[in-house]
Amino acid sequence: MVCQPDEVSWTDRLPAVIQRLASLGVDAEDPEDVRLDKAMLTLVATLLAAMAFAWIAIYLALGLPWSAAIPFAYQICVVASLVVFAHTKRIRSARAVLLVLMLVLPFSLQWSLGGFANGSAVAAWAGITPILAYLFGARGRASLVAFVVMLAVSGLFETTLAGTAPNIAADLRAALFVMNLAGPSIAAFLALLYFTTERDRTRAALAQEHRLLEAEQARSERLLLNILPAAIADQLRDGVTTIAESQPDVSVLFADIVGFTPLGESLGAHALVDLLNEVFVIFDDLAEAEGLEKIKTIGDAYMVVGGLPTPRADHLVALLDLAIAMGNATSHVKTPGGAPLQLRIGIDAGPVVAGVIGRRKFSYDVWGDTVNTASRMESHGVPGRIQVTERVARAASHQFDFEPRTSVEIKGKGAMKTFLLVEARNADARSQ
Repeated sequence: MVCQPDEVSWTDRLPAVIQRLASLGVDAEDPEDVRLDKAMLTLVATLLAAMAFAWIAIYLALGLPWSAAIPFAYQICVVASLVVFAHTKRIRSARAVLLVLMLVLPFSLQWSLGGFANGSAVAAWAGITPILAYLFGARGRASLVAFVVMLAVSGLFETTLAGTAPNIAADLRAALFVMNLAGPSIAAFLALLYFTTERDRTRAALAQEHRLLEAEQARSERLLLNILPAAIADQLRDGVTTIAESQPDVSVLFADIVGFTPLGESLGAHALVDLLNEVFVIFDDLAEAEGLEKIKTIGDAYMVVGGLPTPRADHLVALLDLAIAMGNATSHVKTPGGAPLQLRIGIDAGPVVAGVIGRRKFSYDVWGDTVNTASRMESHGVPGRIQVTERVARAASHQFDFEPRTSVEIKGKGAMKTFLLVEARNADARSQ
């Protein structure tokens, strides 16, 4: 079963001394796979060194001190290698030394005992060396070749070695056969169990991190699309560093709340923010439904464009429909005092320049005379009405009814002929 990241793996339930051994050569900056290789190396080497006590005791009891000296020398070399490993934290040299010891020790014992039969196939212990080499993160091919070569050499000199074999009772040899055949299997199984358990735990942790990363990417994507139009966000993701374009035919809408300044002075901070949020959420939904692009809000002012960043032929019609819908929706929003809100809306259409500005807290913005004029249509407009320029009224005269105003003095523009939007014509008339 794969361990979930928030679960405790079976290795965490091991005795503290074994857990300390597993972290003997681990450095704080080691990646997870290197940590696993180091832990495997330390634990297996320690296990085999501990099992060597059985060989030492058996061969001393049989009166074979030279055979007992071989596993004893192995223990000393293992301890020395682990001490150096704990100090240097370098796995490559420690791994090479320990793999050579694991390969040479069993064959040395077998040769000292007189070959395969009299040595009870103790060389079988060397057979797990190629497996351990792969688990330790080394190349197991060289270990496998070395094992086969030493096995062939042992077979070549089997008759010669058997002639010098010490006398070991048959029942004891049988018991040693059992130990030497079962022991490597058990050691290999425990090593594989540790490896696969830690690998699965690591995979589960990586999978969880991947899911969290995907969730964070999705969240970042949503935040980005709340700031920039989708087409502009795509350009930024593709590596475009400067985004600027001229559009010859775009419609621009500005709207603000009539009497907002005195209203803000009479409301507390939370009530004021709640009221603005209620209104702007309505506007956002209406703009999205019409396929129009909200550019920004400044205080109680709300700016929307049609025909950006993707041009569309009906941008002006869509923007005028939005203006009517905004006015209707706002009339149903009440101030804390119970009075309905009123909007002042201004619209113009024409050429603009659009682009992304800033490196931090960047924004997509629109500039040009059309933008300035739309802003003036709003600021010099009539409460509760939608004021448009003459070119807007002319362009949309087949779909909407307008009433002309007397000449209006517009700041920075002089006297201008403007129009107030009355209503949209019926569907049949608008389709002509």
